[in-house]
Amino acid sequence: MYPRFAENHIRKTMEYSRVTLVCGPRQSGKTTLVKKIAGQSIPFINLDDEVMLKSASRDPTGQIQSLDRAVIDEIQRVPELILAIKVAVDTNPSPGRFLLTGSADILTLPRVADSLAGRMRTFRLLPLSQAELKGKPSSFLDQVFSGIAPKSNSPAVGNELLQAILAGGYPEAITLSNGQRQNWHLDYSETILQRDVKSLAQIEQLHMMPRLFRLLAEYSGQLANYSKLGATLGMNSVTTQKYVGILESMFLVYALRPWYTNTLKRLVKTPKLHFLDSGLLASLKRITAESLRRDRSPLGPVLETFVLSELLKLASWADDRYEFWHFRDKEKNEVDIVMENGQGQVVGIEVKAAATVAHKDFAGLRRLAADCGDRFTLGLVLYDHRYTLPFGDRMYAAPVSMLWE
Repeated sequence: MYPRFAENHIRKTMEYSRVTLVCGPRQSGKTTLVKKIAGQSIPFINLDDEVMLKSASRDPTGQIQSLDRAVIDEIQRVPELILAIKVAVDTNPSPGRFLLTGSADILTLPRVADSLAGRMRTFRLLPLSQAELKGKPSSFLDQVFSGIAPKSNSPAVGNELLQAILAGGYPEAITLSNGQRQNWHLDYSETILQRDVKSLAQIEQLHMMPRLFRLLAEYSGQLANYSKLGATLGMNSVTTQKYVGILESMFLVYALRPWYTNTLKRLVKTPKLHFLDSGLLASLKRITAESLRRDRSPLGPVLETFVLSELLKLASWADDRYEFWHFRDKEKNEVDIVMENGQGQVVGIEVKAAATVAHKDFAGLRRLAADCGDRFTLGLVLYDHRYTLPFGDRMYAAPVSMLWE
């Protein structure tokens, strides 16, 4: 079993928080982790079990009233339990009473978010990070927000890096051969879209979700254009945006919001859509190591997804709080990923699927630095090479694998 670096944070949270929620995509390892944390002494309620599901659905209040402490797996399947949990923890506010998992973002449901405000701490558990696969926590965020360019003597480059990108992080998938892994990803997405979407949301065109999901794979890393996406499928922009929102709530895609301030009117204010696992994205796009040897051009969006996902994972167990954005102005200066910490410091990251970096690759980062002023800490172009190289004031090219080295 690989270490999950959120584990200690979850354990500490349960010492003071009445309710703790671990949410993330299916098959990311949530159930395995909460079982390890809870041990054998705390009741475990699995709402994927039809008997338990029917019991909880029939009498959610009675189910919760009978429990002093419990682990409830896949809480999104019976959201009525949340209201019953609120009553229970208000009556008995002891810490560590309920440890929940969810394969959908239940906080997008207004009644749920309001009912547990101040009572619940949430952790996002995405598929395995490269740092977890290596068994060693990364100090990348601490370094870059201290203005330190990350360096290593043995970075992962070339084929080693490519294999990590194509594998992704789903625990079951990474153990498979390349062909088996692609089939696993495709079967996984089909099952999720047919079963979980149906139970999570009442939508009129369920049969369109697999087509939309495959189409989003082709647009991953691009600015969201719901009208264009919808037109391809014969849907209007409002319906398309709603369906993409459902996929986002299931932690399959991620809308990277635009970075801007009220004083910067010239910035583009449209989100970029990304997948949250590079292996899943590569499988949907039928990208393999062999196909990339013939044509490397499809690698860019998959690498960008890989880097964003790794950063989100690092942030999920960090002590500080981080926000993630993208930057693009009307002159088309852009930065793939903009990170901001709790103190308002800003780090910009540009992702390049190549082994060379030039001065022009820093144009967007320099524009961002000028707009941020003293808040700007560091600008990095992550690329497929071994060396960290300076490119001016607070600007560096660095190997992609510095994310976990």
